[in-house]
Amino acid sequence: MKIGDIEILAITDGVGREVAADILTRPGMADPWACHGHHRAADGSLDLPLGGFLVRIGERTVLVDAGVGPYDDGKYRGGALLDSLAAHGVTVEDITDVVFTHLHFDHIGWATVDGHPVFPRATYRAHRADWQHFVTGETAQPEAVAKLSPLGPQLELFDADFTIAPGLDALHLPGHTPGTTVYVASSGGRRALLLGDVAHSVVQFGERDWQVSWDIDPEAASAVRNRIADQAADTDDVLVAAHFPAMRFGRILTGDGPRRFVAV
Repeated sequence: MKIGDIEILAITDGVGREVAADILTRPGMADPWACHGHHRAADGSLDLPLGGFLVRIGERTVLVDAGVGPYDDGKYRGGALLDSLAAHGVTVEDITDVVFTHLHFDHIGWATVDGHPVFPRATYRAHRADWQHFVTGETAQPEAVAKLSPLGPQLELFDADFTIAPGLDALHLPGHTPGTTVYVASSGGRRALLLGDVAHSVVQFGERDWQVSWDIDPEAASAVRNRIADQAADTDDVLVAAHFPAMRFGRILTGDGPRRFVAV
């Protein structure tokens, strides 16, 4: 995706698989997927691409999210991110910044490996609210602590919206997690929104009241998702979420009818 002078590349790491109805539901409805069968497999499963997005902007090479890493638990399988970067001519030394949309395990996998940062020249950035939730607070998760603590002096925490580089901004939009952050690339009068897990399926842009099992604050997450979709509807803004099919960007269209996501 080209946004003015900014280039954005999908960087694949692997794939996860879930039962669609287990993770995305409409309260009080027996089978909300009945009208959306073409968005899931015949057995009811939903494949979730894993990876991140590479943003080339000026002299900066920014990786937004770091996949699930060299990991395989039978449901989630990663390991391809470094090869995917290499296919675009990018080495670990080329990455100047690693920024996280949030700190769930499938977004931080290549932050460190064997106790060492994978990207030796990069500054790693995460929202302080997520760091406290996953790493240092009462809700800390041992896996996140082990994965992220070795970042040491390469880590910078933020607690306010800020500009990473001219044309790339971080917006704190909590709901999915306390520190969930959306990254907005803007250049040449166009915008692209990297949503992380603000949405897990394109269906959520058409269905306003679906809930995601992993949202820590479902009401706030739903409000964020709907606000973003309403603001982007019928504009030139393009959006992508971390687990959308083929990690493809799309636009929100209405045509005087229900909202829908159309890949570009």
